[in-house]
Amino acid sequence: MMFKRRAVLGGLAVLPFAQTAFALLAKPSFAVPNGACDCHHHIYDTRWTYAKEAVLRPPPATVADYRAYQKKLGTSRSVIVTPSSYRFNNMPTEDALKQMGDRSRGVAVVPHDVAEAELRRLHAAGFRGVRVQTAAGNPHTVAALVPLAKRIAPLGWHIQLNLSPAEYAAQEKVLLGLPVTLIVDHMANIPGQEGVKSPAYTTVRRILDARRGYVKVSAPNTLSQSGPPGYADRSAIARALIAAAPDRCLWGSNWSFPSDNPKPDPVLMLDILGKWVPDANLRHRILVENPERAYGFDPAKRPAPPV
Repeated sequence: MMFKRRAVLGGLAVLPFAQTAFALLAKPSFAVPNGACDCHHHIYDTRWTYAKEAVLRPPPATVADYRAYQKKLGTSRSVIVTPSSYRFNNMPTEDALKQMGDRSRGVAVVPHDVAEAELRRLHAAGFRGVRVQTAAGNPHTVAALVPLAKRIAPLGWHIQLNLSPAEYAAQEKVLLGLPVTLIVDHMANIPGQEGVKSPAYTTVRRILDARRGYVKVSAPNTLSQSGPPGYADRSAIARALIAAAPDRCLWGSNWSFPSDNPKPDPVLMLDILGKWVPDANLRHRILVENPERAYGFDPAKRPAPPV
């Protein structure tokens, strides 16, 4: 079943909070440590055209734009994810990796029968995983999981998952049997009103408890009925995941928020982590140490944020 996430997101625009004005934050309210990683953002560059099948066609969001955002956040590492708008064209992400250098890693979108030589080439360019996303406009279904896992396992790559909540639950046995690390996007897209009672939450917990992967405590605005600035319903899911598996949680901005209408306060997407995790040592684990393990960043070289 195709996940109608974008239809749901579009429906959020009619909720009362969508029209409420909030003062945008200038910077996070806590000290962001050196080596902090934004584990999920995209680049949209007009030098490359969108695929004809693309559902999302957002405005440009270039490396220069992201660096300006990064300065506001105070982060110094990032993971660039090839968006669905480019289908199997990873060149915009590859170009961004060249510009960002060793401070960034990439996640590619590739066919399930991708050639080994192409994977080695992408690895040399800084890619460390592939994404399987099943929403409208994406080239994959869950049928791609097993063949892709077999292809990337020799490289030590991970599969980044962006499935519907129902698909997480239905594919649990398959997911736990894959020979690669799993990274779950956006708290498994669990609607705020379902919370930890969702079968998808149970699946994610089993992945974490078995130490088979990580989850991104990201996109609290997505599928929230509570709304800003606290996103209480989705925040409850984030807090539960962090309490259960703090060494298996990652944070990502989801910049430039291509599916969101209205778009959230971009700095709030990091600042809210301070509400979920008041302890600085635990935030350090989520922002710095966990991404180093998941993506292969060097713990001996934790860069300061750009100035």
